[in-house]
Amino acid sequence: MAVVGLKMITAALVDENQKLIAGIEKGLSESGIYSVDEKDMGSKTANITGIEGTLVKIPGNNQIMDAYTGPASPSVAMDINNLAFLVAQKMLGYLADGKGGFAYTGTKPRVALLIETQTLDRKDSIFFGFGNGNVSSASQNIGTDTDTAQTREDDQLTYTALSTIAFGGEPIKKYFTGDKNYDSKTMMKEVFGGYTGDYGTASTTAPNTSPTNSTIAN
Repeated sequence: MAVVGLKMITAALVDENQKLIAGIEKGLSESGIYSVDEKDMGSKTANITGIEGTLVKIPGNNQIMDAYTGPASPSVAMDINNLAFLVAQKMLGYLADGKGGFAYTGTKPRVALLIETQTLDRKDSIFFGFGNGNVSSASQNIGTDTDTAQTREDDQLTYTALSTIAFGGEPIKKYFTGDKNYDSKTMMKEVFGGYTGDYGTASTTAPNTSPTNSTIAN
């Protein structure tokens, strides 16, 4: 099925048991759920690769007798227009020192991710869910403004999906609102580690303070 547009990216921090981390102090919002919406100027792209593993052929008697698919290894290249600074640092694993500085902890937080696109007729949504993974940002390009243009670089983040307990060990699960058995709350519970709310209903105000090394749990 063809898809059109990028409607929403939603993220949350989860713990080592892939359970949602809520609260402004440790999570991405009071509910734990953070939608990249108008406050972040939205997202441009979420390009997913590695949804399926490489097909491996099994030869025998000078013929191809069988084939199997290797494990999936999904990653998502995201281009977000203006992700809130403190939210980005939490997702990347940079903690505040209490003096305005942020340093990498040496351990990547676990992040759950949900990406929404739509069918061509815009009647239904297709979701790509990732219940466990890491976010990285390998570079930052900084350039001078000129007398005719502003030099801007969006937030370029890479998400690497890991095995998800709620998906039976798989790293990715798709959801389709056109299926008669689709249930929004079930999707949110599976992707976001037991979250009990519905899709799009959580308050996702960006935090205005960031936890320090002494106050955040590992």
